[in-house]
Amino acid sequence: MHFLDINQLFDWYMKKIVSLLLFLFAAAIAFGQKQERPLVQFSGIVHNSDSTNVIVPYVNITNTSFHGDHAQTNYKGYFSFVAHERDTVSFSSVGYATVNVVIPEHVEANSYTIRVLLKPQISNLPTFRVFPWATTEEFTKEFLSMKIADDDLAIARKNLSNASIETLERTLPRDGLEMSSLQDFHNNIVNSHSTINPLLNPFSWGSLIREISEGDKSRSADNIPSTPSSTTGN
Repeated sequence: MHFLDINQLFDWYMKKIVSLLLFLFAAAIAFGQKQERPLVQFSGIVHNSDSTNVIVPYVNITNTSFHGDHAQTNYKGYFSFVAHERDTVSFSSVGYATVNVVIPEHVEANSYTIRVLLKPQISNLPTFRVFPWATTEEFTKEFLSMKIADDDLAIARKNLSNASIETLERTLPRDGLEMSSLQDFHNNIVNSHSTINPLLNPFSWGSLIREISEGDKSRSADNIPSTPSSTTGN
């Protein structure tokens, strides 16, 4: 008799548990059906709020009310996807403030079209410097072996050294002024060789001596006073 009561009690508990599970399952189905919202074809174009003629391409779209579904506008700023009424949709893009749009209820023809305006936003990011050394030891090694660049004085001394000037003279082409000076110098040398010095010609010496002698004679004749004519006596 004792075992029979235990079995009956176990059967009673199992029936209660099964009934409770069936009730919860039916309530969940009813609640889900009640919460199911109509589908809407959500479409639109994203523009810059400062200038409505400027579109914003490749904007990130997130449906925060339905499993965080993601979408993106194309290069012309256009988007179109399926959502639910009363869904909250977030629009975000680098350089713009995020905008949230709530799809209204009872839209006509299960379609909702909107123009989204994003406001430009300037974000001041902290300075970030990237170094090529993974550890402090690598930086110390590179720093100790680093060759310090020359300052302006050292560079000037190298440029004005004899070796540097000779190299420039051999490699750099001549400019117009230098070529003109070289041509004049060459012409002077050629002309000096083609001109004969008269003092080196013996015949010129004879002509010179003859001209000097004739000049002296002419000067002597010019300096002799004229003799007065003699007068007759009484």
